[in-house]
Amino acid sequence: MAEKELAELLFLVGRRLRHGYLERLVPLGLNPGRARALRALAEAERPMRMVRLADELRIVPRSLTPVVDALEEAGLVRREIDPADRRSTLLLITPEGHALAERARDARRQAGEELFAVLTPEQRDRLGELLALVDDQPQAR
Repeated sequence: MAEKELAELLFLVGRRLRHGYLERLVPLGLNPGRARALRALAEAERPMRMVRLADELRIVPRSLTPVVDALEEAGLVRREIDPADRRSTLLLITPEGHALAERARDARRQAGEELFAVLTPEQRDRLGELLALVDDQPQAR
């Protein structure tokens, strides 16, 4: 299989996965960007500075502001002044945010299970190993 064909297949499968995930997120009142931010905050061991969350999500901080505004308005996160650096803002996930992050994680898992149901468990394991190998490569610039 030519490299371009493989890249195109991966793109098409990824698009189907994102579409299935989005269909499951909409009833939760989330979009993929808000779900990613919630997941990162839920997995963090302590409150996170906005700048760190932006780095983790690989977006510029100003792009994060409307995401955090929406999450805060929905009662899923709250902002606090960082006592260690009063110029910084910490993001704290609320119990409601944790619960919704778990539901979003389930939605992603369900979308993947549905998409990859055509594969045997062994094929899914092998695909996971191969994708992990590709993902572990340093990114070319």
